[in-house]
Amino acid sequence: MESYKRWVRRNKDYVHSLESLANGLTWLLPERFSDSEIGPEAVTTILGIITAINEHIIDTAPSRMQTGSVEPHSFPYSLCISSLKDLETLIEVVAQHYYGDDKKWNFIAVTEATKVLVRLALFRNSGYKMLLHGGETPNDERQLDTSTSQYNVDGFPKYGGHHGPGYLRTNHAQNPWNLEGRALSALNTFGETARMGSDPSWLHRVQHQHAIIEPPRPVIQRTTISTILSEKGLHGGLFLAGEVLFITRPLIYVLFIRRYGTRSWIPWFLSLAVDFVGMGILSKVTKSGGHTEEQQFHLSISENDEVKRRKLLWALYLMRDPFFSKYTRQRLESTKNILEPVPIIGFLAEKIVELIIGAQTRYTYMSGS
Repeated sequence: MESYKRWVRRNKDYVHSLESLANGLTWLLPERFSDSEIGPEAVTTILGIITAINEHIIDTAPSRMQTGSVEPHSFPYSLCISSLKDLETLIEVVAQHYYGDDKKWNFIAVTEATKVLVRLALFRNSGYKMLLHGGETPNDERQLDTSTSQYNVDGFPKYGGHHGPGYLRTNHAQNPWNLEGRALSALNTFGETARMGSDPSWLHRVQHQHAIIEPPRPVIQRTTISTILSEKGLHGGLFLAGEVLFITRPLIYVLFIRRYGTRSWIPWFLSLAVDFVGMGILSKVTKSGGHTEEQQFHLSISENDEVKRRKLLWALYLMRDPFFSKYTRQRLESTKNILEPVPIIGFLAEKIVELIIGAQTRYTYMSGS
């Protein structure tokens, strides 16, 4: 197993290309989207799990762990979530084949509930950070608090006034990019070395100076709900509520489909309402107006990209019943009929529409979870 890990980490670009090619070819497997598609879906699931394992191996490489780009967890949450998403389609196909269209929703609901529990555990374990790609991508981007920095862009102290020798030792020496600080630190060390032979207490002073120069390593503590509520107030509670709504939305959607069926508009509108409320809460707590700087949530670059991704997922409502059956499918078929007389383009349009209609029959392809 260790040799396989080393091979994957050395050839990660080749592994990514091979995985993309294999996953693309699965769409061309015979009997895809047919009544007996357990075999093709099993192949797709196995490839998906292998891809998730390889990504986990690459993300947990010792070099990335040492640089702090990935924060290790005792439990591989991202790998578990990715595997559940790959298994969910196979579970749906097998349940539909052996238990029928109505009872398959029981199995899908259990799968969604499992994903919700894992994501809530990850949400808590990560210090209540925004989940990226539903938890499949670690949210490990650090935000620098420039307001607490003691140096400006040129490497000089921000604060004026007179400072004693302790200031020179602690502030200038801590900045590796400050030439003045490094020079003062070197002179200070030289002076201490020159006095070593004449002063028997030099060892104690050097140890004391070393303790001053090297600040204590900060203890990383996991953010708790009480911390967020005390620091962010009401907006902290709103942020937590919005993330919980995003995590639980697929389960709510499935439970109402199980109760009312896919032909009912109730699950469709309820799921859309949950998405709108969650996104509205997130927009509220991340805007500067209406609350202080301390209460405002500052999103990182990856978190802003995640917000955009969540908004793009709203397009899947066009592919979900009953909206798809009443509106989207008619538009697709009319477009296909228009392009059908055109050579090559008409053939490609027919195959694309066929794949879209086939994929729409699977909840897991259009769930956005």
